[in-house]
Amino acid sequence: MSRLDSFIRRMMAQRACLDRAVELIKDVPGPLLELGLGNGRTYDHMRELMPKREIYVFEREVSAHPDCVPPTEYLILGDARETLPMMWDRISHSAALAHIDMGTGDVAANHRLAGELAPLLAPLMRAGAVVASEPPIELPGWLALPLPIGVREDRYHLYRVG
Repeated sequence: MSRLDSFIRRMMAQRACLDRAVELIKDVPGPLLELGLGNGRTYDHMRELMPKREIYVFEREVSAHPDCVPPTEYLILGDARETLPMMWDRISHSAALAHIDMGTGDVAANHRLAGELAPLLAPLMRAGAVVASEPPIELPGWLALPLPIGVREDRYHLYRVG
């Protein structure tokens, strides 16, 4: 498969999983979390799907399209391993959705990073929240959810926070 075809499939899986995650949390109150802004595409998609929700974005350095940069009060700059704990008091156990998309292009490094971020993210998530992530996450109390039709196993992952 070409890199272009792989990218298209990844984007389609990402969109399908975010759409499903938003559907699953429509009655779950709380802000949304975006770990990794990148070009801002998924942030923009999330704010379109849930325009009345606060969206906190964690990013090392902003390189997004200007229309896709969150307001300053919702943009948390720095290494998420350091900035997530800084938010524990501010949004403790209140987030309804988290999307983990902090990739480096190195699959093994992405898996390690997701494993490091999950326990730091957990204190921000409310019971019943949903986490969407390309790398798999193993965290006690997080239940793997079925993927939307058409999304290949191991392409993307959805979890319900217990």
